Amino acid sequence: MRNLTPFLTRIPIKGDFEKAREEVWAFPLVAVITSLLPTLILYLKLPMGNLLAVLALYFTIGLLHLDGLADWADGIMVKGDRERKIKAMKDLNTGIAGLFAVVMVLLLQVYSLPLLPFYALFLAELNSKFAMLLALATKRPLGQGLGAYFMEILDRKQLILGTVLYLALLLPLAWFEPLSISSLAGLLAGAYVISLSLREFGGLNGDCIGAVAEITRAGALLGMAVVYQLI
Repeated sequence: MRNLTPFLTRIPIKGDFEKAREEVWAFPLVAVITSLLPTLILYLKLPMGNLLAVLALYFTIGLLHLDGLADWADGIMVKGDRERKIKAMKDLNTGIAGLFAVVMVLLLQVYSLPLLPFYALFLAELNSKFAMLLALATKRPLGQGLGAYFMEILDRKQLILGTVLYLALLLPLAWFEPLSISSLAGLLAGAYVISLSLREFGGLNGDCIGAVAEITRAGALLGMAVVYQLI
């Protein structure tokens, strides 16, 4: 995980980029690191803790996935054939669809957190990172970017290890608080983004995987907020 952490976070530690893809199985474990500061803020119940927690999250992980979400949304919303959609996704300019998607994802996270226990953002990040692993497991790269780079080496052993690690981190919390299983709503949202990307673009690139990460996290928080308020 030492080589993977600098790739998925802004933490200033040295890592071997070539070896990072050999640690793809550790994606769920990275969620422990990325959610640590936001979870501490929520645990301490600081004023405006929900907003501070979201800011701390993006301070840790950076804005790369949000940028990918914006590009992905622009491509999805364009009418026309696959080539036109891909061209819109790769356009350097952000359109109204991308702006709307980013704003909605941010609002869903900020307004869901006050309704949830302090560890909710960890669960959301855990599902987000696992959804990224599932996206890579499709082995359907779009182009020759980072998505293809990580898909190339991902095999069944890494996927199984990642799944076992994901369950090892999820199940203790689910045992402690059964309602936390509602965070799986995020995985359903992520799976839909993967399916939609394959249908509309014919594969997944870094933008698509960034969208999977962001929408899964927001979906997990929204799903939990709904269940916690209803029960």
